[in-house]
Amino acid sequence: MKEIKLFMTNTSSCCGAETIKETSCCSEIPSQLSYNLDLPVAIIGAGPVGLAAAANLAMKKVPFIVLESGQGVAHNIRKWQHVHLFSPWQYNIDKVARRLLEKTNWKSPQDDLLPTGRELIEQYLEPLSELPVLKESIHYNSKVVSISRKEHDKMKTVNREKQPFEIYIECNHRVEIVEVRAIIDATGTWGNPNPATSNGVWLSSERDCQEHIEYGIPDISQNTIRYANKTIAVIGGGHSAVNTLLELANVQNEHPRTKIIWILRKKHVSDAFGGEEKDELEARGALGTKIHSLVDAGKVDVYTPFFTMQVKSMNEQLELIGRYSDEVISIKEIDELIVNTGNRPDFSIEQELRLSIDPATESVEALAPLIDPNLHSCGTVRPHGEETLRQPEHGLYIVGMKSYGRAPTFLMATGYEQVRSITAYLSGDIEASKRVELDLPETGVCSTNLNNTGSTCC
Repeated sequence: MKEIKLFMTNTSSCCGAETIKETSCCSEIPSQLSYNLDLPVAIIGAGPVGLAAAANLAMKKVPFIVLESGQGVAHNIRKWQHVHLFSPWQYNIDKVARRLLEKTNWKSPQDDLLPTGRELIEQYLEPLSELPVLKESIHYNSKVVSISRKEHDKMKTVNREKQPFEIYIECNHRVEIVEVRAIIDATGTWGNPNPATSNGVWLSSERDCQEHIEYGIPDISQNTIRYANKTIAVIGGGHSAVNTLLELANVQNEHPRTKIIWILRKKHVSDAFGGEEKDELEARGALGTKIHSLVDAGKVDVYTPFFTMQVKSMNEQLELIGRYSDEVISIKEIDELIVNTGNRPDFSIEQELRLSIDPATESVEALAPLIDPNLHSCGTVRPHGEETLRQPEHGLYIVGMKSYGRAPTFLMATGYEQVRSITAYLSGDIEASKRVELDLPETGVCSTNLNNTGSTCC
């Protein structure tokens, strides 16, 4: 871990390049954030939204540090780098980051193509992280384990806003404490999956079966031997589950003894097919048509609505116990289980901070009505910024996927708009923080590349 300077009073040293001309740091800082201006802003997480925040702060000459637990940028994305995103390149590159990159010999990807996670890293995030204005402020292998106010626990109020934040970082088997004036938490939700159980409860019996369970989006094509001629159950009714099933069908075509079981909570399996040919998004409709054909052909055994109560190990295989057709049944002799039930946020690092979190979605509370997945898709969530994302703990912002909690309607471009507004506010540009600079069509942003049946995400 590079040395972290706690007192960064020379703002130009943070940003480096003289060619950057933007509002100077801290011209009209709000009173509640006017303390500790000699300290940097901390960004936790070097994914797309975290690096976008860094680019915006660099452009505004606001000192910052980026703390990333992985060995390189986009640690979480590397776990699903084989996956195609829903949204094309034009919505996946932050505007300020693009401006910085275009000052170099960087080659911009074609706007209308759908990148994989790997392409997003190699063609955008890695070049961005290597820019001199960002590189020296990014610290890898730096796991944040807790955040507090200096000399204040959660209960203490007197002079709370005047105290800097203290970030506790595990690095090289030791703990370092860094003081900062504000925090942007862009850690996401990946790596904190929901369990297989329908009620969301993690049981020790499921944890004991981890050797035969995959959460998220496995690269099945690169691990065919694990699934060939086995019985595989897939739990979930969204796009990730559908694409997992289509990839397993490819394995089944090559290895006919492969058995696929699909477990959903939907009232009818047809609810997972979407609009098919009536879908406004042709590619998404084709995805529904493909899984519909697979089910009709009898290639998949469907249980719906099935409410999983427990996952158990049984003779080196798995057994699913759940409610189905008003009775409790067991699905036995499962070799592998793939759980596509989404993720949830982890607020453990903010345990000593004052948060306002929606009790249902676990999103930032003021954001909850805007992102309800029962009412919105990723293209219909209204753009929002600093004011919506404020926490009772002044100077703390939860952004990106984590700000959406359990809701699956997050779009990367929305995260970029979040940090544009927040960084403007932290730099004292209140007017810019209140503007909306994101324009998304309600349809057409989220699509699916069917040239490859790999899973997709926004």
